[in-house]
Amino acid sequence: MTGQNLMNLPPVATTTVGSFPRPTWLADHKRSEATFRLEGAQLREGQDDATIVILQEQEMLGLDLLTDGEQRRTNFIHYLLASMEGFDLIHRRSKSNFRRRLNYARLVPKVVGQVRRRTSALVEDFRFATAHASRPVKMGVPGPMTVVDSTYDEFYGDEAALAMDVACALNGELLELQAAGCGLVQIDEPAMTRYHEKVADYGLRALNRCLEGLTISSIIHLCYGYPGGEALQHEYEYPQLLSLLMESRVGGFSLEFARSGYNPQILGMLRDRLVMYGCVDPGDSPVEPLDVLVNRVRAALKYVSPERLLLAPDCGLMTISRDLALAKVRLLVEAAREVRRSL
Repeated sequence: MTGQNLMNLPPVATTTVGSFPRPTWLADHKRSEATFRLEGAQLREGQDDATIVILQEQEMLGLDLLTDGEQRRTNFIHYLLASMEGFDLIHRRSKSNFRRRLNYARLVPKVVGQVRRRTSALVEDFRFATAHASRPVKMGVPGPMTVVDSTYDEFYGDEAALAMDVACALNGELLELQAAGCGLVQIDEPAMTRYHEKVADYGLRALNRCLEGLTISSIIHLCYGYPGGEALQHEYEYPQLLSLLMESRVGGFSLEFARSGYNPQILGMLRDRLVMYGCVDPGDSPVEPLDVLVNRVRAALKYVSPERLLLAPDCGLMTISRDLALAKVRLLVEAAREVRRSL
């Protein structure tokens, strides 16, 4: 499905990439993984409560397209892997990934068998969120290349074969979300921004396999991931990657412009696709002046029609305080309202 907006969102709609800070009573949060403070039935109740709170906060702030805030996920990637066969999330291996210029290693799940979808991961989460929201909710999954990059393969010996099996499993998840009434799904692929040659080799095929049979809107989030003012992690830039992905079935692109400083002129190459325009820094930085953000949005509108433009922070908001996250969302909504008045 290409860039048709199937959700009847307003022009210059507002959303977020997905994650919000978890309440301190629910979890102790580190950079990429949370440790929940509750267990069993109490944990489930706490996750339900946190999800309801973040949905209500999003609606009160005026966001047009909501997320569940990923309040149930200890880790964005591992949460999905737990619903599949073939992964060992307990006995992890050290692997250098993500930051190609730095020798950065961390413990990641192992691939120990053929990857298959065992059960749904997000469908009940989606149903719960929509039951407690009056506005549409989107759901996100990690993409095949990012799963490959975030796991240690002890079974396949072939990244492309692993990616295609992951894509098949994700396709089952996305089709079930579609059947449940989800109008927009998001595939997060930070690995694509780091390995353009792998996108050409198998990433594009894997993305298309994820999207087989989908008639709802879809967006791929191409995160660069340098929170906290860190330097760029790799040498690649968007234009080459976007040229490759314009050959895919994906309906739109979520791109980072606030921290990257890219000229929005590159949005002109996306033609009829949806654009989730990262225009707010999601890191631990001061909230920008309203006029700065309004000008940033108007620059994008030179290349993207208002009906295809969704405003968002560059990336997820889980690494900052709740007060700061909500302040940045409030700025986003205020900028959208200001721009709509001048359309």
